[in-house]
Amino acid sequence: MLPRSSPEKQGIASSAILEFVEAADQKIDTMNSFMLVRHGHVVAEGWWFPYDAKSNHMLFSLSKSFTSTAVGLVIADGKLALDDEVLKFFPEDTPAEPSANLKAMRVRDLLCMSAGHQAEVSLSDSKETWTKAFLNHPVPHKPGTHFLYNTPATYMLSAIVQNVTGMTVLDYLRPRLFEPLGIENPQWDTSPQGISLGGYGLSVRTEDIARFGQLYLQKGVWMGKGLIPSAWIETATRRQTSSGSNPKSDWEQGYGYQFWRCRHGLYRGDGAFGQFCIVMPEQDAVVAITSGGRDMQAVMNLVWEKLLPALKAAPLPADALGAEKLNKRLASLAVRPVTGQPTSPRAAAISGKRYAFASNYRQIEALALESGKNGATVVVWTPRGESRIVCEPGAWKRGRAAFVNGVGGRMVASSEQPMAASGAWTGDDTFTLKLCLYETPFYSTMIFHFNGDQLLLDSEHNVSFGSTTTVPQLVGKATK
Repeated sequence: MLPRSSPEKQGIASSAILEFVEAADQKIDTMNSFMLVRHGHVVAEGWWFPYDAKSNHMLFSLSKSFTSTAVGLVIADGKLALDDEVLKFFPEDTPAEPSANLKAMRVRDLLCMSAGHQAEVSLSDSKETWTKAFLNHPVPHKPGTHFLYNTPATYMLSAIVQNVTGMTVLDYLRPRLFEPLGIENPQWDTSPQGISLGGYGLSVRTEDIARFGQLYLQKGVWMGKGLIPSAWIETATRRQTSSGSNPKSDWEQGYGYQFWRCRHGLYRGDGAFGQFCIVMPEQDAVVAITSGGRDMQAVMNLVWEKLLPALKAAPLPADALGAEKLNKRLASLAVRPVTGQPTSPRAAAISGKRYAFASNYRQIEALALESGKNGATVVVWTPRGESRIVCEPGAWKRGRAAFVNGVGGRMVASSEQPMAASGAWTGDDTFTLKLCLYETPFYSTMIFHFNGDQLLLDSEHNVSFGSTTTVPQLVGKATK
């Protein structure tokens, strides 16, 4: 665990952090967690309940920076070189007549997202092994000359690490990175071929993100022991290729080896919907953030506007009152629950009535709403069985539910992940349920409209990989 300290002792005012937290809560409204480390000390940390310090959180593309670290360690072990050609590791997957550009593709091209592709290949939709699908994808550009953010390229780095070490990236990093940093239970999804996904799929805690950033800030040294060569850190976090020219965009400041350059001379790893590990070398600070927002730039803008200018070179006078206000606010953070009434004039007539649905992609066969004195229980029947979701107004109730929910544009089985629920009557005939999968950035709002013998179910997600966050309406019919 990183040591804790008062903000003022480490050169930042509690009031400045409070201003950041309030702005994040009000303007972003999708924050999951936040941690600020200054001079090696945690000076502020907060989780929007039901998110918490002990639970892992899905990192999405922030996983890439961990994969880059594995590549750097394998290179340091002498088992790999930046200029190794990619094809040498996959002779069984190489096309019969590989193009000149494919032959020229090197490890460094994968690292800096300049593999030569015009578009990403969809590995998950391929009937071939993922490495073969990647190598059969057209390479119209000379590798090293065309930047394309390319998650399959990071998967290939993971596959190369496994090829030369005999271990998944997760297993390879466990004794070399995760255990020394105190990252206790990292989880990393794998492909059908048993290879860590590399470009996404890693889940760790918020403080684990901060420790990773602090390790990079300390040039690879942790508790007096060198874990990562400093030369690799300098190279990996330096601009290796251009990613655009817009001075106001933090995605167009250049790209390193699976790290983004930022404005203000900083660098970061990041993932979809706002998973951040921001490293500030000149300020000797690290910011770790998890969130579920649609505008990732807005999150970083708050860091630049509220935190960066508040980091002072010397300690500040103690501010007991300011620290008390900050700590109180951090302790009260919560994802906004559903507000409304615990019951309605129609609740008694609806309570326990089962509504059946035609076959649908969410695999919901039937629903029922059981009213209680202080809240309700939503009962869901699917091919997996019966699931009961207890909820009440203005609060979150933790549990699990065995039904499939199209969260984030993907099919996610809620039974596989912890979940919290909040629900209330928001009209005489309307019940609103909010589900938060708090080891991910996803939450869903489900609105039950009771109309005679019909139940109209409308749903929307906070974020999605698809073009819309709205889910097609389901129509149920009362069966009893």
